[in-house]
Amino acid sequence: MSTGDMRGVIRLLTAVERTQEQERMFAIVRERCEKADARLREQGIDLEVSVARALEELVEGTPPSVDLCPAYTYAFHEAVAPHFSDTTDLGAWRRPSWFFALDSELARHGVPADIRPASFLFSGPPLRLPHPGDVVPQIGVLPAQRAGALAEAYEGVLNRLDREFTETAGRFAELMRFEAEEWETAQRLGRTDDTVFFWFC
Repeated sequence: MSTGDMRGVIRLLTAVERTQEQERMFAIVRERCEKADARLREQGIDLEVSVARALEELVEGTPPSVDLCPAYTYAFHEAVAPHFSDTTDLGAWRRPSWFFALDSELARHGVPADIRPASFLFSGPPLRLPHPGDVVPQIGVLPAQRAGALAEAYEGVLNRLDREFTETAGRFAELMRFEAEEWETAQRLGRTDDTVFFWFC
């Protein structure tokens, strides 16, 4: 999980003519994508389209080479990383689908749909990308201004949740309480951090 200005990422990927600062950032993102390709090769993972090529296609606005490939999701992640804060490790879960059970438990106690896990953990990026084609990697986003409402709602039901869900719900409440305070500080300082970004790999 990390936090930052998603508008800056979208502007970088959709700019017709990049500014000098955008050119500098794009060089960083391109290098990150090349390193991602190297890591995937080391792991014996062969994608139909390289992450670096996927980035170029996203920026050029051309139709993707394939309709089903995780390279575009990796490329978007590498575009987000230099624009956002250092990552916070949320933990490890064997099945992302477990969060839908947590979602149902929170719904049972009246937590609104837009701040339950299924609505933001697997919402995808704010750009249309080819489907990754597998369970992971997955991208999720939550508007930073909703972090406070999430923390309050989860804290309010924590002692009524089934024991299986209390640790994870408590972890999200703690993190989002911190993010809510950070967002309020950012607003006072005139910063534009607007999105909490989630990455499952």
